[in-house]
Amino acid sequence: MMDDDEYASLKQRIRELKLKHHDLDCALRALAERPVVDQLQLARFKKEKLRLKDQITRLQSRLIPDLNA
Repeated sequence: MMDDDEYASLKQRIRELKLKHHDLDCALRALAERPVVDQLQLARFKKEKLRLKDQITRLQSRLIPDLNA
């Protein structure tokens, strides 16, 4: 079982990762609007965005209590 400090810390980490994910999304849109798109940079941003999303999902799943009663 997770104590209150762990829970709060996990929630804070998720908020930070969501903010980074949002920032990358904005950067991707800005990059895509350029007349000449750096495809390598675009791919790196997309890969990082997916990595962050996976990490957020893993952390969120830790917030769900075990139902082994």
